[in-house]
Amino acid sequence: MITTTKRLIKICILLACAVLLTGCVNSSSAEEKQESTEDQAMGDPVKKETDHPAESTKAVPEIVEADWSSYFNGRNGTAVVYDTASQKYTIYNRDLAATRSSPCSTFKIVSSLIGLENGIIDPENSTRTWSGEIFWNEDWNKDIDFREAFRTSCVWYYRQVIDEIGEDLMQRELDRLQYSNCDISDWEGTLNTNNNNRALTGFWLESSLKISPKEQVEVMERIFGKDSEYSEETQDELKQVMLLPESDNAALSIYGKTGMGKANGVVVDAWFTGFAESTTGEIYFCVRLGRTDDMDVSSSLAKEIAIQIASDYCA
Repeated sequence: MITTTKRLIKICILLACAVLLTGCVNSSSAEEKQESTEDQAMGDPVKKETDHPAESTKAVPEIVEADWSSYFNGRNGTAVVYDTASQKYTIYNRDLAATRSSPCSTFKIVSSLIGLENGIIDPENSTRTWSGEIFWNEDWNKDIDFREAFRTSCVWYYRQVIDEIGEDLMQRELDRLQYSNCDISDWEGTLNTNNNNRALTGFWLESSLKISPKEQVEVMERIFGKDSEYSEETQDELKQVMLLPESDNAALSIYGKTGMGKANGVVVDAWFTGFAESTTGEIYFCVRLGRTDDMDVSSSLAKEIAIQIASDYCA
């Protein structure tokens, strides 16, 4: 009898433990479910094993090298063309095409973009007041509006625009555009050895901001390409001021901007960058001339070479 009683007591104890354990498991399950619900309410997504990052479908552009030395006539230079239809880069002097240097006045494309996109430049009310200082370019010695400032490459006008944009917004926009090294640390342009007049210098003129010719082409495609993040209104306004009158015809329209920089009085950067639209498609291009001893180097020559290459390429 005693043995039977002991067995019953043991069975009761085991049953009680089982009930307690079941309660603990259910409680733990309920707490986990509540935490999951709270995480979702706080905005933390619940990831599933079937979730995968989106795979890029954009093809890697082909790169081919071209012998365009005849266009340069012995000068130190490079040319880059990106054909959107074939997704192909054609490059002359690949090493120089990958070398970063000051963008100089080609940066007016980007500062115009930022000014237009953020309402700092209103094309219909864009006149800024001349200080009265006499500059070497007579076209700058007057009140001037956006379109004329771009056409004459007026540095003091863009110094004002860039100051109005400000360092914070400029940095955000350059980061967004992935503009090469995005370095605006020398905002005042004190590194420029060729000019100490604040009205005529800044981080984009032989200073902290650097970009390579190939990167110039990439930037142009980000601004004007089919995946551009910028408004059509801004793009159209930029295209109007960038269009070369001599190329405006049904077969080929060329858009671009020159740039030139000196170090200690010697030309070290001469640019022309932009894009061309033709009946066969669209290309983005950049030509840069570097220092070449005993030979003429200028932005007008870079422009001439770029027009020849673009015209021949699109023919």
